[in-house]
Formats: sequence, C-alpha cells, structure tokens
Amino acid sequence: YKVYGTSRRGTPAGQRSFEMLPLDVTRDESVEAAVRELVRSDGRIDLLVNNAGWAPPRTPLARFKAADEARVLAVNLHAPIALSRMAAARMAPGSAIVNIASTAAHTASAGEAVYAAAKAGLVAFTHACFKEFRADGVRTSVIIPGLVDTKFIPDNKRLDRGKMLQPADVARTVMQVIDAPPHLCPIEIRLEPQRDPMGK
Repeated sequence: YKVYGTSRRGTPAGQRSFEMLPLDVTRDESVEAAVRELVRSDGRIDLLVNNAGWAPPRTPLARFKAADEARVLAVNLHAPIALSRMAAARMAPGSAIVNIASTAAHTASAGEAVYAAAKAGLVAFTHACFKEFRADGVRTSVIIPGLVDTKFIPDNKRLDRGKMLQPADVARTVMQVIDAPPHLCPIEIRLEPQRDPMGK
C-alpha cells in the first residue's frame, strides 16, 4: 500500500514513511478535496481507515453544549459516513473500509451520551455497509477498542496507563482485517485490556 495520513493542517510526515494530506473531517468540502487528491495521485483507493475521534470531558446531557454535540457527531459519525461514501465508489474488489469505534458504543458511562450515540451509530453503519458492499468484494469492518493510551484520555489518579491498550494494538488489528482470507470478513472486533486500567 501507498499510505497517506491526514491532519487539519497537512503537517509534513517528517520521519514517517507516508505522505500527509490536509483534511478537516468536519467539513464536507475538505473531505471531497482529499478524496479527489488521492484519486488524482493513485487512481483508486484500496483501504480507508476511519480513526478520527473527539469528545469533550464527560458532561451531563442537560449541560452539553450544542456546539460540542455538533462536533462530536461530525467527527465520530458524519465524517466516516462521508469518507466511506466517497471512497467506496472508487474501490475495487479486495479493498477494505475499517472503522475505529469505541466500547462506549456498548457500555457508555454517564456523561458520554452523545459520544456513545455516535460510536454506536458507527457500529450500525459498518454492519449496514458490509451488507451493501459484500457483493462488490469490498470488506467493511469495525474495531471496538477499550481504553487506548493516547492524549485523547487525560490522566487521573485511578487510571493505570500501563494497563491500557496501545495504538499499535489497534494498528495490528487493522492489519489482521486486511490480511484475512478473501472468503471472510471480520465485521466487528472488540479489544479490551487484559487487566482493568481502572482497577486497583
């Protein structure tokens, strides 16, 4: 694969072995421009990994800001839908779409209502896309990780970061989807740390 990363500012890849494209997943015109550039450069898209995510600190729904609600839904649900729609039209048999959700889709905590709804929607979207794209030979999968050690999760006294999943664990799972035999599709994969990061 020729790999592209994205960021809102199109930050140079530095020592990384892939190119960076500017992409603001909350803006449809930015999504369309990124897809056009990929197709212009390479003619097709073989793999799409939708891994953007955002949520504010846990907030009771009654105090949740409308602007935060819009951004949570835009980043976590609307963007994967838009990218998948545009990419699927340019995918050949053997291609794949892999969405990264969260265990919040199944076991959300108080204060995560909007984020949980977005991630649950992403899981349902993946299942529907599998049924739509399977005849075209395009795999659609969703990976549902528990706590992953990223800047997305702030430190707190109860959290043992050494027990959390690592980003590389999720990346390896993406590769397992890609490397699966062509006669099967791992539609939904859930990852949990073996030891509870929030335990004693």
